Amino acid sequence: MKAINKDILKLAIPSILANITVPIVGMVDIAVAGHLDTQAAVMIGGIAIGTMLFDLLYWNFGFLRVGTGGLTAQAFGKGDRKECATIFARAIGISLACALVLIAIQWIFVKAAFLVVDCTSEVRALASQYFFIRIWAAPATLSLMAFKGWFIGMQDSVSPMITDLTVNGMNVLMSFVLALGIKAVGYEGMGFPGIAAGTVAAQYSGLLVAVLLAVFKYRRNTFSTLSLSDLKGVFKGSETRRFFVMNTDLFVRSLCFIAIYIGFTVISARYGDLLLAVSSIMMKLLMIFSYFTDGFAYAGEAMTGKYIGAKDAVMLRQTVKWTFVWSMGIALIFIGIYHFAGVPLLRMMTSDVTVVEASREYLPWLLLMPVIGCAAFTWDGIYIGATASKAIRNSMLWAVVGFTAVWFIGIACLNWLSPGIGLDSATAGSLPASGSDVSGATDYGRIAMHILMAAYFAHLLARTIYLSAKYRKVVHI
Repeated sequence: MKAINKDILKLAIPSILANITVPIVGMVDIAVAGHLDTQAAVMIGGIAIGTMLFDLLYWNFGFLRVGTGGLTAQAFGKGDRKECATIFARAIGISLACALVLIAIQWIFVKAAFLVVDCTSEVRALASQYFFIRIWAAPATLSLMAFKGWFIGMQDSVSPMITDLTVNGMNVLMSFVLALGIKAVGYEGMGFPGIAAGTVAAQYSGLLVAVLLAVFKYRRNTFSTLSLSDLKGVFKGSETRRFFVMNTDLFVRSLCFIAIYIGFTVISARYGDLLLAVSSIMMKLLMIFSYFTDGFAYAGEAMTGKYIGAKDAVMLRQTVKWTFVWSMGIALIFIGIYHFAGVPLLRMMTSDVTVVEASREYLPWLLLMPVIGCAAFTWDGIYIGATASKAIRNSMLWAVVGFTAVWFIGIACLNWLSPGIGLDSATAGSLPASGSDVSGATDYGRIAMHILMAAYFAHLLARTIYLSAKYRKVVHI
């Protein structure tokens, strides 16, 4: 068992180290925006909305990482280096094609997005400016998704860690330099556009590093197996059809994620600024947990694919078992952290006493989420390694059903009970940002937020139950 645990940790730890640098980039971008002008709130709003647009856009292309990783891991397990190289070429080709489409439709996307996203004209102008600069990083961003999936499939989590650290480190450096300038050399900086330009520079820096790592590590034993005539046939044959079928399923999965994310945010916003802030903090705290469990999900993905490709049923079962042991260990650690350090964590997230006090009411949900969330995330990795895309797609469809059902049934029951317990649902959405109102409207919003947290829990539970039930039928040699 020592060998398999060593392999799991070898894959998981670099991924975790890379993941925990991600929040730093967002914090730095906001900090830079906040120091650019007296209109700091507008600048920060422009960054927030612009970043959200890219989150919604790029989530749709998560299949470039996920689909590439599972297929590569299985080819690696078979010892078929030529197929590994073919999958790489196919993934990069699709990434670049998708990026060109995004660049071509950028104006249409922004206009459509702002039909839904409500913000002031000043914030909209800055968010649009940010988007139209950063969109030129699309070829690098989408290619990096494919690179990351391919590296993980090749049982290599160090290369994507180096790439991610390069991107995140360069993002911090270039955002500072291009936005704020270097006064010592007389460079005044670009101001707000420099933040977006810094991200573009960082993405292409990461792509350059990824290319160098791939060439250095895999030129002789992998890429050399692919001839020019082989490259011409990269998009032909049954494996290409399998790639596109799998990625279609994963695209549907991404849409389901987006639907739940948007639903959670939009519903939170209906109950005022205070509860919107509370819900955002709860999600940020859960994100910290996911950065750690994702590392083990990646390990499960890589090793599951490898042993399916190698047709080693014994090691496949051991991989699933020990990946879950490590993931559940992380879940228990975070339950302890949320229990004993929940309030200090809230105070780290905000200095607003009102927000901290309002958030304390929802801390018990953080004690429930890790075990179920850990199972859902880990199963995702295992199923991705098994290239069981239909099961992953179906689990997310059931997750949307679970989220929607719990929310609508819960809010219907609350509306039915409201008159009897003195709550006013008609004014629930007008909760003041200060949260000082203790009227029925505030109580209604507080209860509605509990229902929303229950709906989010239900979506994780639905995924876990479905994937657990399908495991023996789907994940096999």
